[in-house]
This record gives sequence, C-alpha cells and structure tokens, in this order.
Amino acid sequence: MRGPGAAALVVLGGLPGVGKSTVARALLAQWQAVYLRIDTIEQALRDSGAEVGTAGYRVAYALARTQLAQGLSVLVDGVNPLPVTREAWHGVARAVPVPWLDAEVVCSDLAEHQRRVETRSSDIPGLTPPRWQAVQQHDYAPWPASQAARCVVDTASLAPEQIAAEVLAALRRRQLDPSGE
Repeated sequence: MRGPGAAALVVLGGLPGVGKSTVARALLAQWQAVYLRIDTIEQALRDSGAEVGTAGYRVAYALARTQLAQGLSVLVDGVNPLPVTREAWHGVARAVPVPWLDAEVVCSDLAEHQRRVETRSSDIPGLTPPRWQAVQQHDYAPWPASQAARCVVDTASLAPEQIAAEVLAALRRRQLDPSGE
C-alpha cells in the first residue's frame, strides 16, 4: 500500500474550478484510497430523476463510512462549502474512528481561476460545469484558520504532484497526532 498505512479520510474542498479533481488524481497516484467524487454522485442522482439537494453528500457520507469501516482509506472530492458539510465529514471519521484531514484547495490567481472555469469541460457525462458568475456567487463559508485538521493548498503556485505530496505529509502528521481537531 502506498502512502500512509492506516485507514484515513481526506476531504478535498474548494470552489468549482480550483483544481480539486486534478489534485485528487495526483493524490491517487501516490496514495491508495477509495475515491468519492460528489459531482459524479450528484449527476447520477440527476440522471435517475431524483431530487439532488443534500442527497449527494448524504450518499457520499454513507459510502465513506462503509469503506472506512472496512479499513480502506477514502478520498472525497467536493466543494464542501459549509460548516455543516465539513462537520458531517468529521462525524463520519469519528464514528469509525479514523483520522481525517480537510484539504482546502484554492487558486489564489483570480484570473487563472476564471480562465479554468471558462475553458473547462466536464469529464462526467451529462454534467455541465458552472459558469464563472455562478462560481463567484457560490454559497461558500470561510474555513476557520485555527482548525488543526486542515491544510490549504494553492493550485496557482504548485504542481498537482507537489500538492499531493503536501497533503500526504499533512495526513501523516495527523495520523501521528490525531488529537488536534
């Protein structure tokens, strides 16, 4: 098994277009984990005719809990915009229990972030990525700076492989000292 040895939960969060899925692919090249992408789950719900609302996150919480209980690490890729969604992920990890790490993915170069949003296409059949105006108006609460189980990575300044290494280093620190929440 590559990367940290014990089961753990890593949640990549950040606005659409910052590079979460690119970082996730780089992480999965270095760390063996079950990959849960909220966009994929939500699009499957839409395709089935179901009301999405909070269902995508609820499905992901249940899937993550099941995988973690089996001793498998889980990597989540989603906006994770609100304290309630972030705390729900922590609750999943506590219930098993396993260490967790929130990795907030940002793109500090606003022009680059806008370029990415305006030029990207979706790799999920049927999913139309949000437009720049929708990204700017997204309901996204600031993260508390004091949270020990959080790292911030900037896709404007580091390559995805470097970010993956940084996230895995932060996870190793969490696994050595899981007391900090």
